[in-house]
Amino acid sequence: MKIVVTGTRGIPAIMGGVETHCEQLFPLIAAQGFDVTVIRRSSYVADSLTEWHGVRLVDIATPRKKALEAIVHTVRAVIAARRMGADVVHIHAIGPALVTPLARLLGMKVVFTHHGPDYDRDKWGAAAKAMLRLGEALGCRFANHVIVISDVIRNLIVSKHGRTRGVSLVYNGVPQPEICSFPEYFAQLGITEGNYVLGMSRFVPEKNLHHLIEAFARLKPQGVKLVIAGDSDFADDYSTGLKRLARENGVVLTGFIRGRHLHSLLTHARCFVLPSSHEGLPIALLEAMSYRLPVVVSDIPANLEVGLEPQCYFPVGDVAALASRLSALTAAPCTRIDYPMDKYRWPHIAEQVAHIYRSL
Repeated sequence: MKIVVTGTRGIPAIMGGVETHCEQLFPLIAAQGFDVTVIRRSSYVADSLTEWHGVRLVDIATPRKKALEAIVHTVRAVIAARRMGADVVHIHAIGPALVTPLARLLGMKVVFTHHGPDYDRDKWGAAAKAMLRLGEALGCRFANHVIVISDVIRNLIVSKHGRTRGVSLVYNGVPQPEICSFPEYFAQLGITEGNYVLGMSRFVPEKNLHHLIEAFARLKPQGVKLVIAGDSDFADDYSTGLKRLARENGVVLTGFIRGRHLHSLLTHARCFVLPSSHEGLPIALLEAMSYRLPVVVSDIPANLEVGLEPQCYFPVGDVAALASRLSALTAAPCTRIDYPMDKYRWPHIAEQVAHIYRSL
């Protein structure tokens, strides 16, 4: 069976939650005997790969404009998939799902993964939000099968679109942690093991990293720094202002990192913080849990679904409450927590997705 994947910027080592999801999932799908091609957005690609871990990679150009790139690329990807003789087009996210009817008209089956209601993100204007809502509606109506990554999203598509059949809950996953140390990198950042709070996300408004910086600035805990890993896809007023705020408050910015740099930060953090106002099911949180870090997260539905202890949550947008949680964690000795992670293991998730493909 030939599977063509679109709706992602690409793999490997491209920033984003959907990108991390696809990077982990599709090599495991290919290993089960499926013919898998991921169509990448060439403007994000910094390599010349045509295959990676059993997955074919095809690069297609797209305008590097926030409101246009996803839909233009997905149209081109679906047409390319038809030329490749795809049996199934797997579309990720509600914006690219606008093209679901086209894929069906071209004779292909469609699996649509709903990663979250992106129209709730602060970065979009009214017109873009309307198109995202339309994409969600078309994906839910015309896809042969819909995958949701949380019960929150499953309930949403039932209540908004009446879709109850051909829907599967398949959680986001997390790989096994790679426990390591990287003293040279820590020296470069000016931090020491166990003496920093870690935030990790793209620099977009709904991640509320400005709240994290403001909360940490209120505390100024002795000997403990704030480290934020990530960057923005597009330089805009928010990302520029966030970096300026970080510099003014002595925050360590790592940029977009992978591999040993990231694993060492996750291994030795005092705690992990995710103050978002919008998530699907955050992979960054699952990664922090896999490294047994104490976590502090906003009380939005996607985070509540993970089922953490009450003291791990704070009211979204409440900087004072976030500062209070951070004060308790930075004042106490470093601890580690064993979380139940079985349902977030990628081999199990790959089996679920492969079963969906076979059912088509």
